[in-house]
Parts: sequence; C-alpha cells; structure tokens
Amino acid sequence: MLTLKTAKREVFGRKVKKLRKKGLLPANIFGKKVKSQAIEVEVGIFDKVFKDAGETQVIELLLGKEKRPVLIHHIQVDPVTDKVVHVDFLQVDLKEKVTAQIPIELLGESPAEKEGKGVVVQQLDEIEVEALPGDLPEKFEIDISSLVNEDNAIYIKDIKVDPKKINVKNEPEQIVVKVEQAKKEEEVIVPKEEVVVEGEAPKEGEEEKKEKVEEKTSSEKAEKGQEKKEQK
Repeated sequence: MLTLKTAKREVFGRKVKKLRKKGLLPANIFGKKVKSQAIEVEVGIFDKVFKDAGETQVIELLLGKEKRPVLIHHIQVDPVTDKVVHVDFLQVDLKEKVTAQIPIELLGESPAEKEGKGVVVQQLDEIEVEALPGDLPEKFEIDISSLVNEDNAIYIKDIKVDPKKINVKNEPEQIVVKVEQAKKEEEVIVPKEEVVVEGEAPKEGEEEKKEKVEEKTSSEKAEKGQEKKEQK
C-alpha cells in the first residue's frame, strides 16, 4: 500500500494561497462516521502518489501517529494553470464496500478501422463498480482487436469481472466501444456563373428578358412624366 505523509492544517479560506506558494496543497479528510478534518500535503509528494494510485487504489494516509486508509476522492484543478489546488480524501473501512468510477483503457487495434470500414468510437470512459476498497481494479483494459466490421461493439456484459468481488453498476447492454460508419465529406457543387463577352450575341431567352426590362423601364418613365404634368 502506498503511503502519503500529511499534516494538520491551521490555515483556511483565502489564506490557503500562502500554503500553495510554499508548495503545500490544502486538503480534507472525510468519510462515513468520520469527522471532517483539514490537512495539508506537499505538492510534489502528492503528485507522485496520485500518479501511481489514481482514484481507485487505497492509500495509507499518515497524519501524525495516525494511519488512515483513504481513496483520492475529488481533485480541484485550476482552470488556467491546470495545477491541483485542493484534494478531498475519502476515509474508507477496508471491510465495507464502496462505489467508485473505474477508468477504461483501450488496447490493440481494430481491423475495421485499419481497413477503413469504420471509426472506433469509445462511448464510455469509466465504469461504476461496487467492491471492497482492496478489490477495486485500477482500470479496465479492453482489447478492441475483436472489432472487425462496422457496427461491431463491446458491451458492459462482455467485460470479465469476478462477480463475487466486484458488482458492476452499469446496465449490461450499455455500449462501451463501437465501430461506427465514417462520416463522408459532402461535395459542395458551386454553380458556374455565366460570363457574357462583350460583342457576343446573347443566348436564347436572354434577348427576350432584356426587352422586357427595357419595356418596363420605359413604362415607368412614362408614368413618372405623366405624374409631373398632373402636378403642374
């Protein structure tokens, strides 16, 4: 089990900015029948543990002389710097089941995608499971080499787990990954503009249009002239 050394935190609110400048990360421990407690941990140490444990592996959190089994439950990240600014640790009972989101990792290559029959689309990134903290898998690895043709899919029911230890909460018929038809780019046809060269005879029908326009213009001029005479 990975261990993470922490210390009791005495700084709260906006003052935690000073902690971060010192390379310390504000955090909290909470859990069922556990009183919430504010702690702090060195950023560098936390990053190393989180890289190995993720959010599914139990960590032994050291707080003074206490040893607490915890899961990294929630991480708050700065949207600008993308750095972790706060962490919540969930203290667990190793003999009591917990619910967790387990990440999915695709392995291999789909023959359907390789041969241009379609595109592999991952519809789920995580699977919700219930298990004892020590039985939580780090991730689900799914081999997509079985996806040979368009519309081939891998469902929740296809994932192998030990039902005695792990209870999958997702619906069995839920699609995890599927080969979908590749979207074809629509060809846009731009109509060609007819260019009339000076001195060239107009095409059939164009002369008739021209005469109608000239006739309409002459008629409008005549009407305007008549209106002026009446006004006088």
